Amino acid sequence: MPLPDDSELLLRKAAQGDRESCGALLNKHRDRLVRMVALRLDQRLRGRLDPSDVVQEACLEATARLPEYLAKPDVPFFLWLRFLTGQRVSILHRHHLGAHMRAAGKEVPLELLGAPATTSAALANCLAANDPRPSEIAMQGETRRIYQAVLDSLDPIDREVLALRHVEQLSNVETAKVLNLKESAASKRYIRAIERLREALDEGSGVSP
Repeated sequence: MPLPDDSELLLRKAAQGDRESCGALLNKHRDRLVRMVALRLDQRLRGRLDPSDVVQEACLEATARLPEYLAKPDVPFFLWLRFLTGQRVSILHRHHLGAHMRAAGKEVPLELLGAPATTSAALANCLAANDPRPSEIAMQGETRRIYQAVLDSLDPIDREVLALRHVEQLSNVETAKVLNLKESAASKRYIRAIERLREALDEGSGVSP
């Protein structure tokens, strides 16, 4: 499968046993994986677990299992790496939270995401933090409130499309693969969710403090 920039070369060298290439390949994706863990780690664990440490553990597992992936690369390398990292987050949730894990009645199934679903609150925090507009509404935290209200109303799949595209920075093709959607359907869901957020912000920007 085609990989960006020099990833294909690094993967070939790693297949030949080049440990430096393997390390370089993992490092290329580390920042994206840290964002994913930070978004999906249960808020009750965020003071106890560092997303970077979680990713490091997942990368160690990936190094050990790389021959297994290379023997049958059914998915793009990053999505395989993301899946291992998501599994690590799920294991940590079960270990630390056990019976107190968040109910998943309205969430996207774990087998699709390969990681725990995000929450409206966590996603709203990320979206508001990245809002480039230096407006009064953002300074008061009103943007975060508006985002969360819209996210609460979205279909769980639409919410995850936003998380995958906007926070984890997956491409539309990658997002469609993760959620087992057609690429056109993933794109339509993303556009629809973005339009809902923009409409809500336009309405909310006129609200008095």
